[in-house]
Amino acid sequence: MIRRAAADAPPLVTGFPAARHFIDGVFVEGSGEGVIEVVDPCTEEVVAVVPEGTVEDVDRAVAAAVAARSGWAGQLPRQRSELLHSIADRLAENADELSRLESADTGKPLPVSADDVAQAVDTFRFMAGAVRATTSLAAGEYAQDHLSVILREPLGVIGVVTPWNYPLLMAAWKIAPILAAGNTLVLKPSEQTPLTTLKLAELVADLLPPGVLNVVNGYGAVVGARLAEHPDLGMIALTGSVASGRAVARAAAESLKRVHLELGGKAPVLVFPDADLGAAAAALRVAGFWNSGQECGAACRVLVHESVAGEFVERLVGEVRELVVGEPRGGDGVEVGPMVSRAHFERVAGYLERARKDGVRAAVGGEPLDGPGYFIAPTVLVDVPEGAEVAREEIFGPVITVETFTDEDEAVRRANSVSLGLSASVWTENARLAQSVPSRLDFGTVWVNSHLVLASEVPWGGFKGSGYGRDLSLYALDDFSRTKHVMHNRGR
Repeated sequence: MIRRAAADAPPLVTGFPAARHFIDGVFVEGSGEGVIEVVDPCTEEVVAVVPEGTVEDVDRAVAAAVAARSGWAGQLPRQRSELLHSIADRLAENADELSRLESADTGKPLPVSADDVAQAVDTFRFMAGAVRATTSLAAGEYAQDHLSVILREPLGVIGVVTPWNYPLLMAAWKIAPILAAGNTLVLKPSEQTPLTTLKLAELVADLLPPGVLNVVNGYGAVVGARLAEHPDLGMIALTGSVASGRAVARAAAESLKRVHLELGGKAPVLVFPDADLGAAAAALRVAGFWNSGQECGAACRVLVHESVAGEFVERLVGEVRELVVGEPRGGDGVEVGPMVSRAHFERVAGYLERARKDGVRAAVGGEPLDGPGYFIAPTVLVDVPEGAEVAREEIFGPVITVETFTDEDEAVRRANSVSLGLSASVWTENARLAQSVPSRLDFGTVWVNSHLVLASEVPWGGFKGSGYGRDLSLYALDDFSRTKHVMHNRGR
């Protein structure tokens, strides 16, 4: 039986950040009259109201970013580095408040929110160091009597659209390298979870020059679309759904601006006969249900060799039965929270209902939980045929599907058969398989005997329908800058 923890503790947050836009260094009212209600997914109660951004709000923010870009780009790498360290310090000093606010806004367990804040701090610290150690082709004479010098320049103003599942962390993943590379930006947080992004703006308002960072609340169809089409932007960067990525890319094509997309995932987990089944099952307890499965890299699709499938499912179900579901107020023992919204809750529940009708069996979970809030029981689906909807499409909830395979070629073929290519993992004690299988998998990150382990030093991004561009690492700095070749004729 899946347990739902009691939540009789006091509210996580008693005051919320300024529910306005952040433009040119200050919080401002919107130009329109529309508002967006922010709902606590645990209680279904409205906790805040933010302005519904307009095209005019976006244009005002872009103008501020354009005015600030030359001054920011002109700072030395050392100066930008010191400021990024100051941002990291400010976030670390307010880590507890940010964690509680993130949980109050999204419903995610407090340990997940605390990890988000810690990773956000580390992202700023890494980029602060990386910007002082960028590398490129050495200056030299590559054509007779001509000296070539390679320069790295900012792109200018960058539009950013962040998702609802990791509001603060995804903002940090974009803001840190964008600022490090010398750009200014206008960011649209998800209309469902804008509070920690607004708090971030509040915390750094006295650190950044006005106009360097701007935040406009609103819907993707208006604010996001205007950012994507705006002629004064050098890039639009989005973390979100495949549908949103397509819309942004289409809009950006008109002005031929660069596009940076981190989209969905459907991560296969290939479990070979010699794998440590206990370790794999224990790892999936975290990697499959972290952030309630609302994670694009989640270990959501198991492909296990038929000879060990029974034992593996038994171990996995045993782990999942021990998961504690509840509100973040339930304490640090809570591992799984609610879906972010009523619409997403109904979407995940719909996948489970259609799977049941198609003969797919829930070995554990498989249905919503009673009580207020958008809670779905952690679920393991078995008897999943090849090509089933739940094995092919991104559910983005606390659901793991289990399929079987007979040999390596079949496992690789079926893993690669989905349209998304963000991440995957391989579980084996065989050194040959550990080397050969990852090279055959069409995914941007492949773990061996682990899953969902990230570090600021290494890139994150996908192939195929998961988009293009890389977050984290030096590769992100490359993405958010441009290369210029200057050639000097020094012949006499």
